[in-house]
This record gives sequence, C-alpha cells and structure tokens, in this order.
Amino acid sequence: MKIQRAKGMRDLTPAEMRVFRFVEGVCRDCFQKWGYEEVRTPTIEYLHLFTSAGTLTPGRLGKVYSFLDWDGWSGERVVLRPDGTIPVARLYTESLHSRKIARLFYAANIFIFEESPERPRERWQCGAELIGAGTPLADAELIAMALEVLERLGLDGVEVRLSHAGLVQSLLKKLGLSPEAQHRVFDRILDGDAQALDELGKQSPDLSNAVRPLLCLNGESASFLRNQLVLLRHSLPDVCPCVEDFLRTVTLLDELGIRYRISLASGAGFEYYTGVIFQIFVRGEKVGGGGRYDALIPSMGGGDIPACGFALYTDRLMEIVPKERCGAQERGKVLVRVLVSAMAPRAFALADELRRAGYVAEIDLDGGGRGQWVVEVGGGPSPFTLTGESVALGQSFGEAGDVIRCLEERSGR
Repeated sequence: MKIQRAKGMRDLTPAEMRVFRFVEGVCRDCFQKWGYEEVRTPTIEYLHLFTSAGTLTPGRLGKVYSFLDWDGWSGERVVLRPDGTIPVARLYTESLHSRKIARLFYAANIFIFEESPERPRERWQCGAELIGAGTPLADAELIAMALEVLERLGLDGVEVRLSHAGLVQSLLKKLGLSPEAQHRVFDRILDGDAQALDELGKQSPDLSNAVRPLLCLNGESASFLRNQLVLLRHSLPDVCPCVEDFLRTVTLLDELGIRYRISLASGAGFEYYTGVIFQIFVRGEKVGGGGRYDALIPSMGGGDIPACGFALYTDRLMEIVPKERCGAQERGKVLVRVLVSAMAPRAFALADELRRAGYVAEIDLDGGGRGQWVVEVGGGPSPFTLTGESVALGQSFGEAGDVIRCLEERSGR
C-alpha cells in the first residue's frame, strides 16, 4: 500500500522548485532594493495572538489548525500560523519597537483548513510590512513595490482593486445595527460574501437606500471619489473623514501613474484592517493583497504605531509566471564524465573550479547524464575533452582553466 501525502498538502518537484525559487528570489531581491529587511517567525504561535482584538474574521478563525501544547499541566492552545502579518507585528512589538520606521519582509508558509481536499491547506506567500508610517506615501510605496515584483516576474493583465475598511465600517454604523451585527456584516464583506449587502437592504430598507449604493461603489479615479465626497458632506457627513483619507491615497496613486479600480465591498479576509485595503489580480486571478492595520500593534501592547503591509501568493504566482523566465542557471550546466577511474580526483577538481566560476557542475555517475556542456576526463597530456552545443567535438585541453576560458568564449562572455 502506497503512503500518500496529507490532504491539501503539496509536493514540489525539482522543476516546480525552480519556479518557486524564481518567484521567491524576485520578491526577495525587489524587497531588499526597496530597503526592506528579511525576518522569520515561528510556524507555531499561541492561539490568543490571533483571537485578541479580533485580528482574524470568524470565517478564518474557524479554519485554523489548533492543538494543545502541553507544558506540565498548564497546556496552551497553539496554532499553525494562519497569517503572515500578525506574527511579524508580534515580532516587532517584542524585538524591534525601538525603530522609528521598520521595513520588514518574509517568505513563509501559512496553514488554512479547507474542507475540500482539492483546495490547498498549506500556502506559501512573500510579504512586506511597513511599520511606523501612517501616511498615504507608505500605502503607495507598498502598492508600487508589489506591482514592480509582478512586472519583474513578467506578468501582464494586472489589476489593483481598492477598498477602505474604515469607510465600510462607518457606513455600516449608519444602518443602526448593533455592534455585534456590524461586526458580522463587516466580517462577511471581508470574507467576500456577496449576499451580505443584499440582506442589509431587507433588514433596514430606508437607510439601506442611502448607504448601500456607497458600499457598492465602483470607479477608476480620484475624481470619482471626490465627486462622492461632495454628495456625502450633505447626506452622511460622519463618513467624510474616511473618504478624505481614502482620497489622499488614490490621489497619490494617480500622480504616480498607478491604475486601480475602487471596489468598496471587495473582500479581503482580515478584520485587523483599518484603512486602505488593496487586492491584486492577474488576468482575473487573485495573486495578493494587503492594507493598513493601524490598530493591530496597539492591540498587542506595542504603542500607538501605524502600519501597513501586503502579501503575494507564491503558489498562485507559480502557476502563471512565464516558465521561460525560470530557466537554468545563467551559465548553464556542465556534465563532468570520468573515463579513467584514476582521473577521478582531477574530475572533482575541475568540477570545483567550474562551480567557482559560476557554472552548475555535475559528476556523471552512470554515463547517461546530460548537460549543455560535457567534459570527458581521460588520460594523457590533454585529459579534458569538451563537447557541447557550440563546441567542436573532441576539443581537448590540458588545464581546467583552459576549459573555463573556452566555455566563456563560446558563451560570448
């Protein structure tokens, strides 16, 4: 009987790992060049980290992997992390709170229980968190950086959808719902439940006639939002501060030439958002998202520190990134084939020098290996015979350095 992998989990073959490392590498390189530093948090965290201050919606909390971590008789309930941002916020409050601005990034797996075995339960993401900055400039930096990553991955058909958590919450308050009902509806909107707004209209038809059209806002420019603000000053003045905050960010995006669509009721799935929320799609496939979470770090005892962040979904990007961009190593692969057993030490020495020169060098163990280049190592004064796509058959050399120089000349370097 074959032993199968756990449901919802995924193996990555060597070919898939090349794509995985390519996506992760582009993210890491881009984040670092924007001034972000890498961190790593534990796979296991205390459950109360994710339940305190309503950091996750009930829909997501119902899908966490949790268990008791026994410590004597005082067991704490722990979880496999279901989110990447919350552990980084905890790390900041514990170890980096002295920094005025902290630009941090991570590459991590998260775990969400899905009832359908076809849906992944382990997911990988690359995320960036900008802690200590509460301005539209910080929001715009994250969106611009995320778009740069996608551009460097060779993806087109990118769409940014914008919402604003504070504005949605303000509009829900106007419906006269109890605080508990407001939270339930807000959570459903964040979880992408399209029926939530329809049900609101049935419960409170009078106010819904005024509020529901705003929750369904769709537009493509700051001028669109500015026109809505003029109308709201007379009908719903209480929500104007949130609209003005939203407007400052979208105005800056316009100035930067970043295209977007305002979709106020679009879901995001995290209750800790307080301001601008953005989701990123590639040809209709959601590949990432993030937003402002100014109340998260204060809820952890970290002081009145604003923050925002985003994550790109590595698994989904792997499926759509152009495979030709994830090719072999820049200098190619060289197969070193030992023809005379006594020459094995020289073959290993040659392979070592090739690796130092930047090539992938592999010892041919069974005579059937393949590579862009092949070096046969035999006896005599010229023991190295080089063959390959652009090299004359049987071209021989006496020293490893001569082999490397020939490779570089043939490669145009």
